[in-house]
Amino acid sequence: MRGPLGTRTPSGYSFAMKASRALFPALIVSVAAIGLAAFSPFGAGPVGNKAVPQPAKPVELQRYLGLWYELGRYENGFERGCEAVTAEYRPGPDALVEVINSCRKGAVDGPVQVAKGRAKIVPGSGGAKLKVSFFGPFYVGDYWVLDHADDYSWSIVGEPSGRYLWLLSRSAEPSPQTRRLIEDRARALGYDTSLIRPTLH
Repeated sequence: MRGPLGTRTPSGYSFAMKASRALFPALIVSVAAIGLAAFSPFGAGPVGNKAVPQPAKPVELQRYLGLWYELGRYENGFERGCEAVTAEYRPGPDALVEVINSCRKGAVDGPVQVAKGRAKIVPGSGGAKLKVSFFGPFYVGDYWVLDHADDYSWSIVGEPSGRYLWLLSRSAEPSPQTRRLIEDRARALGYDTSLIRPTLH
């Protein structure tokens, strides 16, 4: 299972981000299912954004760390059937970030699945791009923080192919106004929001 930072690829979704039955997203934490290794089309849905933009603003890693709840995602093979998806990012050794993605299979009270990986910041990205690994020493999964709230209460995560998208929040049940704001922002970034699959908590 992978999510907002992870996917599993045949080569081997993440901060959890790329692969087929692959990272998330592994974020979530959904993204949360990520093996975000190098998001491959395996296990991925259609392209929901044919021109993924560069991240809108820098990311202060210390403020981004912590627990995130996946509010919605582009459905993918590695997160299929996942509810209650979360992604937790912790400071790791040698300037790395530890990634812990979890979900409950089938229902919010279903069995827990956990995927652990690590990520590193891409130099020159302002902290908004990371490379993630759930499979040994190879950091091949793309994790792009495309936008986030000034107070780091929500985040929109994607990667270059436009096949993966995660909407994250610090709260499992944000207000309807906040949900609309996040979806409106994802739409403004070029994403087809009709493809977003809501995550139950």
